[in-house]
Amino acid sequence: MTEIRLHGRGGQGVVSAAQLIADAAVLEGKYVQAFPEFGAERSGAPIAAYARVSDRPIEIHSFIRNPDVVVVVDRSMTSFKSTTSGLRKDGYFICNSEGAPEELRDKLGLGPSVKVFALDATGIAMRSIGRDFPNTPMLGILLRQTNLVGYDSLTKVLRERFKGAVLAGNEAALKLGYEGAKNS
Repeated sequence: MTEIRLHGRGGQGVVSAAQLIADAAVLEGKYVQAFPEFGAERSGAPIAAYARVSDRPIEIHSFIRNPDVVVVVDRSMTSFKSTTSGLRKDGYFICNSEGAPEELRDKLGLGPSVKVFALDATGIAMRSIGRDFPNTPMLGILLRQTNLVGYDSLTKVLRERFKGAVLAGNEAALKLGYEGAKNS
């Protein structure tokens, strides 16, 4: 089982990202859970969303305390130590950042066995979608680095959910995210 925790702010599509992961995993015959954690329910408020993906039935029904993967969708949250809380020592830390992964590793005190990736998801979203929705490029990098679900499965889910220019922008953002990671 792979456990993922996503951090962002209300309105950035963090909850949608967790659901898209789950929907793609279901297409592949996997077992899933996806759920949000809200504080103040307003645009811009910090939120977390969670996803579990497994080849076997999932019998855990709690928040994810020790994720295998942490995805930070809002770049302002990289200064929050809570984003790395409980991350497994051999886990993945994937962040919306223009900076180098080594800077993130040092700033957050991540150990050498944590795989750290940075992606300018905000820039990609602005170019592809025309708005600051960095969730889709972050899904691209997540898929590329973890092989959690197949790229084609997520593309199929996007095509079921979106149409027209919104679909085209999200497909472009997913592809650029998939291709554009910096890692350490």
